[in-house]
Amino acid sequence: MTVETTEPTPHLPDRLRAALGLTPVAPHYFFYRHRAWVRIAHWLNALCLAILLMSGLGIFNAHPALYWGNGSNFDHPILSLTATADDSGAVTHGWTWIFEKPHDTTGFLGASRQDGEMTARGFPVWATLPGPQWLAMARQWHFAFAWILAINGVLFLIYALVSGHIRRDLAPTGRELGHLPREIVDHIRLKFPHGEAARRYNALQKLAYCFVLFILGPLIVLTGLTMSPTMDAAFPFLPWIFGGRQSARTIHFLCAFSFLAFFVIHIAMVVLSGTWNNLRSMITGWYAIRTERRREPERPIKEDMA
Repeated sequence: MTVETTEPTPHLPDRLRAALGLTPVAPHYFFYRHRAWVRIAHWLNALCLAILLMSGLGIFNAHPALYWGNGSNFDHPILSLTATADDSGAVTHGWTWIFEKPHDTTGFLGASRQDGEMTARGFPVWATLPGPQWLAMARQWHFAFAWILAINGVLFLIYALVSGHIRRDLAPTGRELGHLPREIVDHIRLKFPHGEAARRYNALQKLAYCFVLFILGPLIVLTGLTMSPTMDAAFPFLPWIFGGRQSARTIHFLCAFSFLAFFVIHIAMVVLSGTWNNLRSMITGWYAIRTERRREPERPIKEDMA
C-alpha cells in the first residue's frame, strides 16, 4: 500500500537530505514506481552495456582505426590511434589522428602504461576487457553479452507495447513538447521536478529514452550484425544500408560512445536530482514524493517507468 510519513531522519540538514535524495522532512508519501521486471531489465542492461563497451574497446585495439566505405583505406582513416617510439624502440608518445590531424594523447589513447611501461595501445588496459590484448576472448565476451542485451531489449519492447508503457509513459505529447525549451533551461539550472510532477517523465526524459530505445539501440545491433561476414552473406542488404562494412564499424563505434554519453548524463541526473530516492526506486520500486498537505493512504500505483 501507499505509505505516508512526516518523521524525519535526525542529524541531517534539509539541504543535504535533498541533495542525497533521502526521505523528505516535509509531508510525503511513497508510490510504487517500477515493477520488478523493469528493475531487473534495467540492471541487466547496465551490466551488458558495461561489458560490451569494455570488450568492444578490446576488439578495437586489434586495429585502432576507423574508415568509411566497404574497404579499409589505410592511408586515409577517419580516426586512428597510433604510437611513436625513440631510436631504441621504446614507446614515447601516443597520438589520436582525426582525419589527417594528430593530437598528442600520450598516457590515454595511442600509448599508455601497462605494468609500469609505456606500451602502444589504442585504449588503456583499464578500459578494456580483458585487460591485456586478447582479441579472441574479447570477441567471446562481446558476442555473448550482445545477444543478452538484444534479447532483453526485444522482450522489454514487447512488454512495453503490450502493457501500454510506451503510449502511457514514454511517448511525449504535443503539450509536453511545447514545454521542452523551458525544461532544457531548468535542467541547465539544475532545477528538477518535485512533488506530483516527479511522478512522470518530462518531455526531455521521454525524448532521451525514445532515442535510445528506438534509434540508438536498433542501430548498434544492425551495425554489429553488418560487421559479420556470415550475416552479410545471409542478408546482403545490410552492408548496402550502411554504405559498407567499414562504414557500419564506424557507426557502431559512434553508437557505443553515444551510449556512454547517455550513461554519464543519466548518472549525473540521478545524483543531482536525488541520489538515494532514485536509487531506492530502481532497487525496491518505491519512490518518495514530497507533498504540501497530507493525503489519504491509497493503493499503490504501478507506473512501469524504466
